[in-house]
Amino acid sequence: MKRKIDDALAVWLDGFNLQLAALKAAGVPLSATRARQGLATITQSLVTDIPHIAMIIDDAIEHVPIRVYHPQSLQPLPILMYLHGGGHVAGSIAVYDPICRKLALASQHIVVAINYRLAPEYPYPAAVNDGYLCLQQLLPQLDRMGVNYSPQVSIGGDSAGGALAATLCGLAQQDNGISIYKQVLIYPSLDYTLSLPSTVINGRNYFLQTDKIEWYFEQYFADQDDRYKASPLWQAVSEHFPATLVITTEFCPLRDDGRYYYQKLCQQGVSAQYYHMPNMVHAFLNLENVVPTHCQQVYERINTFLAIDEAKSK
Repeated sequence: MKRKIDDALAVWLDGFNLQLAALKAAGVPLSATRARQGLATITQSLVTDIPHIAMIIDDAIEHVPIRVYHPQSLQPLPILMYLHGGGHVAGSIAVYDPICRKLALASQHIVVAINYRLAPEYPYPAAVNDGYLCLQQLLPQLDRMGVNYSPQVSIGGDSAGGALAATLCGLAQQDNGISIYKQVLIYPSLDYTLSLPSTVINGRNYFLQTDKIEWYFEQYFADQDDRYKASPLWQAVSEHFPATLVITTEFCPLRDDGRYYYQKLCQQGVSAQYYHMPNMVHAFLNLENVVPTHCQQVYERINTFLAIDEAKSK
């Protein structure tokens, strides 16, 4: 059966594609500034429900700014370290503030948002190094800040942030000093070689264009970088990998990144769940006012996944 895009989303997308076509016709070049402004404007105009959080603190782990969201400041809650999307070029903790608030409330986790460095000013592997530094120093930093937490750390991210989260999970396999309980990947970018079928099938007219992904990766990587080795999809995974939830959307050029990754985890004996949104596009959490019910479903699914005690379920 042929899948159909959500009706309200299709209407919004028609308008977006007209604007995109007009910019291309006018010869307006893509730039880091335009990419950042575009993501910020869309998110700020379409994620306007900004819920109250009991405690929000801005701080830093060395040179990396962080924002801590504690939904019940008197309760020692578990932690979700979150890495925002934006193609490694755009996005910030400020842009993703409402999304992180919703994640904290829905999951009843302390969400720690990481403001990792962006390309092209700071190309690969700067963002990976920032994420790993934060993983290493997260609990001591929360101690210094006086945050009431339970020392159970999960990691999550959307799009490029999903790529970083999966990369960090791979690196942490070799580090006895880091323990990651679970991983949440929301329409993740996991194959920097762009070799999977969905990059062609969904490469145009579905919000995220494959040619824009290529441009993002050109900003992120130098010519000599090995994109295959940098791709979480092609990295080794052990059975000790954290339990993982992979969320994908049908009309997304990165759909197969998540699907293939989930299959790989299952083949390696990793506890994994797959949640597919059949009528959504990439980055729909940033389009919440258009598809509020679908966004709520995702937050609820993340809550269910994080709430499961893996030790008891085995």
